[in-house]
Amino acid sequence: MCRTTLFLALLLTFSLVACGPAPTPTGVPPSIPTQAPTATETSTAAFLTVFDDAGREVTLERKPERIVSLAPSNTEILFAVGAGPQVIGRDVLSDYPEQVRDIQDVGGSMGNFSVESIVALEPDLVLAAEINTPELFHQLEDLGLTLFYLRNPTTLEEMYTNLENVGRLTGHAQEAAALVQSLQARVAAVDEKIASVTERPFVFYELDGTDPLAPWTSGPGTFVDLLIDRAGGNNAGAVLQEPWAQISLEQLVVSNPSVIILGDSMWGVTVESVKARTGWESLEAVKNDRIHPFDDNLVSRPGPRLVDGLEQMAKLLHPELFE
Repeated sequence: MCRTTLFLALLLTFSLVACGPAPTPTGVPPSIPTQAPTATETSTAAFLTVFDDAGREVTLERKPERIVSLAPSNTEILFAVGAGPQVIGRDVLSDYPEQVRDIQDVGGSMGNFSVESIVALEPDLVLAAEINTPELFHQLEDLGLTLFYLRNPTTLEEMYTNLENVGRLTGHAQEAAALVQSLQARVAAVDEKIASVTERPFVFYELDGTDPLAPWTSGPGTFVDLLIDRAGGNNAGAVLQEPWAQISLEQLVVSNPSVIILGDSMWGVTVESVKARTGWESLEAVKNDRIHPFDDNLVSRPGPRLVDGLEQMAKLLHPELFE
């Protein structure tokens, strides 16, 4: 599959899920309790009864030891809070941390999961996300599997809540709390440095530059937009009406970004290839050689590595503050 086809397929999957209804919404669910009841060998009480982000009541009879993750962000969260050894199945796009490659792949490319593989693993918990379709969710639920729906956060603070909730859900509340405290300290350190910024550069974040006359970028309301702002920049894609959209070369010339970040460097796009594009030579970022390859996974997966993305982006936009 070529780079453009794969990018557009992934974009379509994310867009459909983002615009589609949640599996069974019933309003804003209560938070997971701070101290969950823990079952003992002789107790018949549930390990945990919680509401997920679709407002569904989810009851776990015991600490889940066989977890299937249906999204890369969920997989990264599970490992980050210490529940990695409990994960026995993951979607095909989950590739971090490295050890997840040894976990059984249950599909998910183009949204096509192997329901048979998921059921055969006999999971006691399936962690679903917004990238998963309501149809898949209902199908697994109808087969008697226990699912917990984790909504994508819209802020770093909501991401912390997801970490805490998954920590409690999997029996790793203390590890999750320590992780959140560490992430908050790192973000605060960036915020403190950026507070002194008086000039915020215009930043073009490229998702797919296959068509250099109309490259794909990230618009308002995305984590790319949020992190560029928090890192002390202005997102050139903020003028667009959609979260992910093409921006014309004419619009780029008008905004004249002083920094270009290549989220598509993972597809082989290089600094040299951008410099060679017709019409791009007039951009300030090209003139001043401020074109930077970037790991898009740090800003496209709503998990703990968003903080890595923030730190790296801040250093690219304001290197003088991190010398």
